[in-house]
Amino acid sequence: MGILNVTPDSFSDGGRFQDPQVAVEHAHAMVQAGADWIDIGGESTRPGSQPTPADEQLRRVLPVIRAVRTALSALVSIDTTQGAVAEAALDAGADLVNDVSAGRDDPAMLPLVARRRAAIILLHMQGAPATMQINPTYGDVAAEVAHFLLQRRDAAVASGVDSRRILLDPGLGFGKTLSHNLQLLNQTAALAALGHPLVIGPSRKGFVGEVTGQATPDQRVFGTAAAVAWAVANGAAVVRVHDVGPIAQILRMIRAIQVAKNADFLKD
Repeated sequence: MGILNVTPDSFSDGGRFQDPQVAVEHAHAMVQAGADWIDIGGESTRPGSQPTPADEQLRRVLPVIRAVRTALSALVSIDTTQGAVAEAALDAGADLVNDVSAGRDDPAMLPLVARRRAAIILLHMQGAPATMQINPTYGDVAAEVAHFLLQRRDAAVASGVDSRRILLDPGLGFGKTLSHNLQLLNQTAALAALGHPLVIGPSRKGFVGEVTGQATPDQRVFGTAAAVAWAVANGAAVVRVHDVGPIAQILRMIRAIQVAKNADFLKD
């Protein structure tokens, strides 16, 4: 999944793709580099960020969604917590919803997804973007995140969402310390066994910088690649990334290793 933030203030690429034409060109470049889908968002959810009104999100995302849908065959998701934004995005051609609140911020979200027979990513976040990195605390982070995700899955199904159209995301960087993020990655296989496609989003995040010593987000490609390789090798179905080209090469290499037991040169 290639990230396309049409925002002025996202932590890594804020302001780069606000022009719809530039955004579409970037989406095309990501697909050419190997992205299977493009995640388009008009609201930053970086630590400390404040909510963006629905009308402003729509002003930012709708021209881009329409243009990407016309120009490319990749899947398109709308990254929003607001049902009105999701509905307009689906009308414009988006295929699924990526909701970092897991349907908690807007009671209309899950019924909307059910009514539109869309897919949805349910993400774990402790707190809200404005407060989530203020002393996040867990007893057993992997167990608590898994419990939350299954609760939100059940809420979605109760609202009429097809269980087969639900993806789960443990929310790396969303209300987690360095230790929490590393523990969640360590437990990728257990999270992948919850029964739904697992989405992992480590791309350029602060915890990657803490481990690798890279203070600048766009210098965290190698650290991101290591996290992606671990996650995919342990069962993650989707990775959400900025640097599609290098990550696509890593995924091809992992797939080759995974099927190598059937290769002719390994047979007796």
